[in-house]
Amino acid sequence: MSEELKKITPNFLLVTSLIFIAAFIRLIPHPPNFTPIAAIALFGGAYFSRKVFAFIVPISAMFLTDAIIGFHSLGWLVYLSFALIVAFGIFLLKKVSVKNVIIAAILSSTSFFLITNFGVWFGSSFYPQNLSGLIECYIAAIPFFSNNILGDLVYSGLIFGVYEFIKSSNPIFAEAKN
Repeated sequence: MSEELKKITPNFLLVTSLIFIAAFIRLIPHPPNFTPIAAIALFGGAYFSRKVFAFIVPISAMFLTDAIIGFHSLGWLVYLSFALIVAFGIFLLKKVSVKNVIIAAILSSTSFFLITNFGVWFGSSFYPQNLSGLIECYIAAIPFFSNNILGDLVYSGLIFGVYEFIKSSNPIFAEAKN
């Protein structure tokens, strides 16, 4: 057995499975921007001790669902935001607590909103390329931001909660990180 396969633990498989299950929720009809994307990025950042997996596993899950849903021209900004959210999970969730998850989820929603809507505005023929056009773009996106925050809070609560429940109820998952 290779050294890499020996490093795959039950906890690693649980974290990976929860990320892919949550990612596939994107395929179920949902309100705009009410998705588990930030939750899986935060979760991966918080629970993978090998940080390369914190990025690779959630990004792979998102890429797979995007391949089904379809890609769009500003997708690279979504992936940039997603990678930043993984970093939030790594740095803000060194100690996972309800308060820290809520703060990280709100920060994730806010950064995603600012980055992706800047991309919508930048070079757009729909909005004037000036400060008032940028503000107009952000104002138009507020309804999506509300769904984004709510989705990030709900799905973060679910994925972190389900993981902690499974971990506490089954000793095979007792290790803190993988």
